[in-house]
Amino acid sequence: MAALQLFVLFVFAAIPYLRIPTSKMAVPMRQLCCAAVRQCWSRSLYLSAAAQAGSQWRVQHGLARSGSEYGPLTDLPDWSFADGRPAPPLKGQERRKGEREKFARRVVSLSSEVDRGMERWRERKEDEKAREEKKMSLQLKPKGRHLLTAKTK
Repeated sequence: MAALQLFVLFVFAAIPYLRIPTSKMAVPMRQLCCAAVRQCWSRSLYLSAAAQAGSQWRVQHGLARSGSEYGPLTDLPDWSFADGRPAPPLKGQERRKGEREKFARRVVSLSSEVDRGMERWRERKEDEKAREEKKMSLQLKPKGRHLLTAKTK
């Protein structure tokens, strides 16, 4: 019941935005609800389609999801001096450079951490194998008749 009341409140709040003439305020409730839903639905479809335009194609072709993530238009300066000197870097370029450096440092540290972990794992396996061999060598050996039958087999 609360959902229906909320929906009715939403519909009446949306009346000014539905472009329904005020002279026809005695519009049946079903028409009013359908108009409200249709109006809201079409807006959300339009906005979601605009937000996703072309991103799948760019990702499939190995490009950034949007044109402003990376690439020559984002990374290169907008202008240069007439004598050929480069322009000073923009704040956004400096920020992106710092983010990339931070990301690269994190990748290197995590990679070295994984390498250290793999090396420790190998050492533990070798130690475990050596302990098992030592344990087997310290066990009692067969003697007498059992030793002779074991050698003949």
